[in-house]
Amino acid sequence: MPTVHFTNQLERFVSAPIMRAEGETLRDVLDAVFWEHPKLRGYILDDQGAVRRHVAIFIDGAQVSDRDKLSDPVSEDGEIYVFQALTGG
Repeated sequence: MPTVHFTNQLERFVSAPIMRAEGETLRDVLDAVFWEHPKLRGYILDDQGAVRRHVAIFIDGAQVSDRDKLSDPVSEDGEIYVFQALTGG
């Protein structure tokens, strides 16, 4: 079962524990995570269900290529890392 890790910065706003969730694609896994922690969804995805502009997601060390449909495959023992980019000047 894939493991999802969230950036520590999210903990300031919402519970974002390391989670294990079933799924064959990134969409499947994230949907399972958001089912248990629905408040996380708005920090990661926009209103159309695409990855927000300032969020980066990596699967097994490679950045996801489909930021809209989240169709990137995830292996049974995959590691997913979700980061929020820090901006400012």
